[in-house]
Amino acid sequence: MYYIYHIPGKKIGATRNLKTRVTLMQGYKEGEYEVLEQSEDIDYISDREIELQKSYGYKVDRQKYNNLIKPNKMKVNVTEQTTTFPVPVSKLKGRLMDMIDFSWSTSEGDFTINKESIDFIMNNSYASMFNKDRSFVYNKALANYFDPSSSSDEPKEKPVKELKIFKKIRQWATDRGLYVSGDPITQYVKLQEEAGELAQALLKDDQPEVIDAIGDMVVVLTNLAHQRGVSIEHCVNSAYEVIAKRKGKMINGTFVKETL
Repeated sequence: MYYIYHIPGKKIGATRNLKTRVTLMQGYKEGEYEVLEQSEDIDYISDREIELQKSYGYKVDRQKYNNLIKPNKMKVNVTEQTTTFPVPVSKLKGRLMDMIDFSWSTSEGDFTINKESIDFIMNNSYASMFNKDRSFVYNKALANYFDPSSSSDEPKEKPVKELKIFKKIRQWATDRGLYVSGDPITQYVKLQEEAGELAQALLKDDQPEVIDAIGDMVVVLTNLAHQRGVSIEHCVNSAYEVIAKRKGKMINGTFVKETL
């Protein structure tokens, strides 16, 4: 069954799953939205959605609903390194939600769209440098996360809410080919260079240079983390979970953790 839903003052949309698309994804509970129409005919729903968007004065979708969710319309472009989706990042989550159980094959393995993979893809997807209406994810990152043969002692990255500034840094690096042509060792060397500049800035008590050096180090660490198949948000979150439980005291200006 397909539904046309209305969030008053916001939008009119179509979906196969109201709970997933409207409640879980957009955060609206029953009573905060209404179902305008429902039908098993996807073509009728697709045409009717456009008509209602126009009559209510909402933004009209550029593509009809049936052109977006039919499996043969989800033409992912798979290369050795990436999987590219035919929608911009801003629209990707909604399209993935409508494509639950859709599968595709890459040189790194086979992947299926489900709740877990959607969370990971959204935290690791980027706008194409060639077409902003397309988005992609690195196949290796997917494989590293979902590889069932990986060691059970090796912690997998739990989906952590990404911060826009880190997303911008990763997009910047992606547009310049850093993740394709660069490597973690090069980034580590770059980190040491930036650390040296920070040391000089501290010795000179040059606050603008201190800010610049710290910022550069964060950028390098963001890229280094991504090249290792994790996000900087995950690394910071993981570190905080450790220090949050740490006990100790200040000695000569330094926090010394309590040992058993």
